[in-house]
Amino acid sequence: MSYWKVLVSLALVFIFVGCGVEDGSAEKPVYKDGDRLELKSVVGSKVTLLRKNGGFVLEGDESKILILDIFGTFCVPCQKEAANLMDFQLQNDKDVLLIGFTYLESVTDQYVVDNFASKFNAYYFIVNSPDNDKIVNTVTQDIGYRQAVQVPFKVVLKDGKYQKVTDIYESNPDNMYYIGEIATDIIKKDIEKIKAK
Repeated sequence: MSYWKVLVSLALVFIFVGCGVEDGSAEKPVYKDGDRLELKSVVGSKVTLLRKNGGFVLEGDESKILILDIFGTFCVPCQKEAANLMDFQLQNDKDVLLIGFTYLESVTDQYVVDNFASKFNAYYFIVNSPDNDKIVNTVTQDIGYRQAVQVPFKVVLKDGKYQKVTDIYESNPDNMYYIGEIATDIIKKDIEKIKAK
């Protein structure tokens, strides 16, 4: 009887933890400096990001601050903050572009519109593409983030460079990302500091 318990325990460990530590030999695909990313939103609008300075800039308006929001339509914190992010984008559209990237799911654009944008008033620029994994890989590699990505996960870029943002959990002054539901007041304060640089 204990043999089966050990066998089941080992199987569960392999299922939830994996078969070993990544040794870096299987590199994940990432964007390189000079690459152009033509993004199409779930409602058909388009923007192009350029890979520059180890980050990204908006083609045609490189001075605009970018907030890249990695999220899932299934994610309750993502749903809760969606309307606030929409309000934030409307109030800051001259200086900031918020781009949401669906992650950890495979759904249609129409599904995102019906079950996220419409339902939670998230009418900012949302990209639902298989290439989102490559964007996430690039962002996490750029900032040296080694853990599994939890959603929502956001980074802020100015002039193609990742910016330090408030760490609400550990007060790390060198923090380069938001994780979890973030109050837009915190984002506003960080954006004002970034604009003042």
